[in-house]
Amino acid sequence: MADNILWAGRFEDRPEKKAFEFQASINIDKELVFADIEGSRAHAAMLGKQGIISSETAAALEAELEKIASEISSGALSIDLSCEDIHSFIESVLTERLGDIGRTVHAGRSRNDQVAVDERIYLKKRSAQITAALEKTIQSLLDIADKNLETVMPGYTHLQRAQPITLAHHICAWVCSLRRDSERFADAVKRINFCPLGSGALAGSTLPLDRAVVSGALGFASPTINSMDSVSDRDYAVEFAFCCAQTQVHLSRFCEDIILWSSEEFKFIELSDAWSTGSSIMPQKKNPDFAELIRGKSARTIGNVVTLLTMLKGLPYAYNKDLQEDKEALFDSLDTVQNCLEMFTGMLESAKFNTQQMKASCIGGFLEATDAAEYLVRKGMPFRKAHEASAAIVRDCIAADQKQIKDRTLAELKQRSPLFENDIFDFLDPAASVASRTLSGAPAPQEVRKQIKALRVC
Repeated sequence: MADNILWAGRFEDRPEKKAFEFQASINIDKELVFADIEGSRAHAAMLGKQGIISSETAAALEAELEKIASEISSGALSIDLSCEDIHSFIESVLTERLGDIGRTVHAGRSRNDQVAVDERIYLKKRSAQITAALEKTIQSLLDIADKNLETVMPGYTHLQRAQPITLAHHICAWVCSLRRDSERFADAVKRINFCPLGSGALAGSTLPLDRAVVSGALGFASPTINSMDSVSDRDYAVEFAFCCAQTQVHLSRFCEDIILWSSEEFKFIELSDAWSTGSSIMPQKKNPDFAELIRGKSARTIGNVVTLLTMLKGLPYAYNKDLQEDKEALFDSLDTVQNCLEMFTGMLESAKFNTQQMKASCIGGFLEATDAAEYLVRKGMPFRKAHEASAAIVRDCIAADQKQIKDRTLAELKQRSPLFENDIFDFLDPAASVASRTLSGAPAPQEVRKQIKALRVC
């Protein structure tokens, strides 16, 4: 057990070893080490500027903190996991090296506002990393879409063949989700861009701190408004965990498509051997395990949101030790989504799409039925009647063991509506159906080009 326990002055007896280890958090909050050092440097500089400590003391603290960060980064200094938390570790190193000068760094500060600023600094950096990973995934998917503007495939509702689309259109639908995810992370950063340092345990400090100077030095927009809220707030942990969960749910849905597409029943995609696994008993198997794992890991991120909300729901204001439990769930979600984005991107970049099978799957299932109904609408028939006429033609095809409406003769089609003419057959081919869908957002190649362009630069 570390000798330097920051709160031990009140107690005659040292805490029992197991009890100390139970409430220690350094195994988790060591992740905050560089954010903690960054916050401490800004705090020390402000203490010197305000005359709370001498300028020489402030300079010594800043220099030593910078040195500690460099040594940890290089591996020359290891974090002592017997310390209570990362704040205790940094302060103990300062005290060991600088003596009483090291003991001045905590003036006007509590671990409550210290951890709050550490987490905000850390989240801003992690958010930037995740949005960069999202951007890489987005651009990779759009590259695939660019190559498949005319790759016709079935679109599905209720997992039943519905209407012809293109692979490019389907991928752009995925990318729209990821764009919202990226925007969600960026928006969440706006709400953490306020500095809680100077809030103390909950009521600020009697020392003449300059909160605005610290806030500016750390790159925040301004200090937080209320000192009590500053140390009790963990909305940001929940929000970032939700951003991770939402992104992970999107990846899970994409992977469900891939898992289906890679099956013998679909055969739309062939995953690289490097992104597949086999069976220990069935020699023929090629399993989409990476896609399945990404899908499965969405459960972790969803659970982490619930963990954080449940932790918070019964807490009185302001700080409570329960809040220490925020980090494990939050860090796990951040790590999970960043790792899964990398895995998903690599898996898709190496995959091969069976474009001929996609096209062939547009035959059967009567994906052209809506086109036949809309043909009649353009001829002046009310849509509900047009829907009934097209449905009757589908029944006729099924009865005659025909797979497509164009297998019917014009005379047979006219039995269902005299409005049908020879030009109806121009609309019943899957590629023609896609090409005719030129509304904004639709799957016609020229419209998907616009979507790709818009999604690249959002």
